[in-house]
Amino acid sequence: MRRSTAVTPSSRTSAGPEVDGRLAAIGRFCFRHRRWVLGFWAVILVIGVLIGGRVFEGSVAGASSTASEADRGSAVVTAADPAKGTLTAVVDGRPVDDQAVRDAVTRATAEITAMPGVSSATDAYGSDPSAAALRSADGNASLVSVRMADGSTTAQTDAVTHRLADITADGAKVTVGGDLVLQDEVKKQTEKDTRFGEIVTLPLTLIVMVLVFGGLSAASLPVIGAVASVGGALLAMFGFSKIMDIDTSVLPIATVLGLGLSIDYALLMVNRFREERGHGAGIAAAVERTAATAGRTVAFSGLTVAVALAGLFVFTSPVLGAVAAAGVSVVVIAVAAAITLVPALLGFAGSRIRTPTAPVPDEGFFSRTVRRVRKRAVPVALACTALLMAAGAPFLHADMRNTGAAVLPSSSAGRQVAETIDQRFPGASAAPITVVVESSATVAQAYADDVVGKLPGVSGVRAVTPVSDTVSTIDVLVHGDPQGGQAKQVVKELRADRGGLTTQVTGGAASVVDFQHELLTRGPIALGLVALGTLVLLFLMTGSVVMPVKALLMNLLSLGASLGALTLVFQDGWFSGLLGVGSTGGLETFIPVLVFAFAFGLSMDYEVFLLARIKELRDRGHSNAESVELGVQRSGRIITSAALLMVIVFAGFALGDMLMVKQMGIALAVAVAVDATLVRCLLVPATMSFFGDFNWWAPAPLRRLHDRIGLSEHVELPDIAPAVLPIPRPAAETLVPTTP
Repeated sequence: MRRSTAVTPSSRTSAGPEVDGRLAAIGRFCFRHRRWVLGFWAVILVIGVLIGGRVFEGSVAGASSTASEADRGSAVVTAADPAKGTLTAVVDGRPVDDQAVRDAVTRATAEITAMPGVSSATDAYGSDPSAAALRSADGNASLVSVRMADGSTTAQTDAVTHRLADITADGAKVTVGGDLVLQDEVKKQTEKDTRFGEIVTLPLTLIVMVLVFGGLSAASLPVIGAVASVGGALLAMFGFSKIMDIDTSVLPIATVLGLGLSIDYALLMVNRFREERGHGAGIAAAVERTAATAGRTVAFSGLTVAVALAGLFVFTSPVLGAVAAAGVSVVVIAVAAAITLVPALLGFAGSRIRTPTAPVPDEGFFSRTVRRVRKRAVPVALACTALLMAAGAPFLHADMRNTGAAVLPSSSAGRQVAETIDQRFPGASAAPITVVVESSATVAQAYADDVVGKLPGVSGVRAVTPVSDTVSTIDVLVHGDPQGGQAKQVVKELRADRGGLTTQVTGGAASVVDFQHELLTRGPIALGLVALGTLVLLFLMTGSVVMPVKALLMNLLSLGASLGALTLVFQDGWFSGLLGVGSTGGLETFIPVLVFAFAFGLSMDYEVFLLARIKELRDRGHSNAESVELGVQRSGRIITSAALLMVIVFAGFALGDMLMVKQMGIALAVAVAVDATLVRCLLVPATMSFFGDFNWWAPAPLRRLHDRIGLSEHVELPDIAPAVLPIPRPAAETLVPTTP
């Protein structure tokens, strides 16, 4: 391609004086030693893919602890009867008493009983009274239940699964499920959805960044940085899996966060590099100045996201603890990649990145929008607030529940078996409430007759099941929804009257009650710590006590809108057909907590991007109105681009089949879209116009404190001495202006 050799003001280069500061020094080091830095991240990527990718194998589907009574009850049963799990086959399509079906099933049961790793195998034709529960109510299907012994291998489990699937009788259909199949399918589906999300989102984000930057070289750098970050994130989560249980559902959630943040942070770095080049800096100087400015913003933004995720450490739930550990580590890796790998990549590709011929004009769509908003600040603020509150209102009737097998797609064999048992085998379906009695079966039966069966709301009590000589279980059936209000009330009544025995009330309804109790007791503490950390960070950045409080309230409004959308789609069934999701009658218990932490952190991320530019202009002597107008104009395009990329990432993961991943993807996509449009373009300018100079108020003691320890979100850069060396660039290509 023909190169232009004309010297223009924007094509001059200069090394310029060095910039002070640690981040500038990191940028210089990574630029000068870019081959070593690139090699280091390449090793991280390879190890992350080869070793970190095994984190899916070591993850736990439904990690639990002994922090709640429901978990303690499950632990007591496991300790008394430490079976690895069960495999269940549904033999359907022929009458249970058909001789061919009977012969095929009993033959398979006898063979499986003798197989290594099997603790027991039962079918509907045994003499045990419990065999009746293995017959469907309509008499056209039966179950074969196999308990695998503790310590049985994967190969042994696979052999039993294959033998169950090979049960053949003319016209009969066999589907194999059970908790072992469910756990395996959850792991495989989660890994599949994670890979699918990455495959879908990375090409789309590359296309968007080509449009943003006007060239492939600049657009490819954030994608490369994101891929390397994901490798590092997988490696970090693999390390955590060796010291704590990592729930399978944590992996795609942490991956989507790392992917989105890495792209956003690299986008800011490349964007600033182009700006510095446009001002006449040479490649080395531009990298250094980018690290000092955009690198500072990235580090500060990452800190705000980490603070939001750290609030999850307050909860005792292993799922939330794992998300906190994985999430914080992912944020650290994303920041590290942005301030080390991206400067190194800029050293390699800097000469091929298009240089803008002019800065973003101070007059444009965003500045005009701010002026219109300023004229009607109060009505706009009230309208936006009312709209966001209305959008969040559906969450007020949200119902929390443990979804169980419904987290898998309807094509899943494990889900099909679970739903078939619930619908056609009432005697074999999982009871909504199980009372674990640490006593003999005789004592447990007396307690069931005298206390449990007489409680209002209880529709029936199954026969007591002795797990060992000292542990028995009582399955309790309830009227109505197995996880509804009546079932939760029965749980509370059983815990209030234990009949003088040592009991643990567990099961699906009990797990929901325990989680809701934890939210009520620990949720305010977590919220308070996150709010305090956020207020302190924003005060250190702005020197104001007004703007941090406003930012906190506005973020809560956008968060409410995403939770309201989540409720409408997944509980009430709105747009469920269009989005390819089915209503489960409620939200997975821990999803709203995760949405809060992630969406709050991401909202603060964009808040930092915008307030940093407004504060910089304010410090340069602009009035409040000018600072807001110019700040939104100069940062609006990059914030919108970053938000669009984040929405693409979240939407790509929402296309997967795992219900929890869908819920997180849709909720976060809505949160980011609302925050980047309604909040940043309308509500923030309206409130800042309404408050005027009061936006920057702080008590005198706090002002003095900020003068001593405050964090400046921008850096005073030394002037660049112009040189005469031209920057080659394609003459025939139109250069796209960029934002500061």
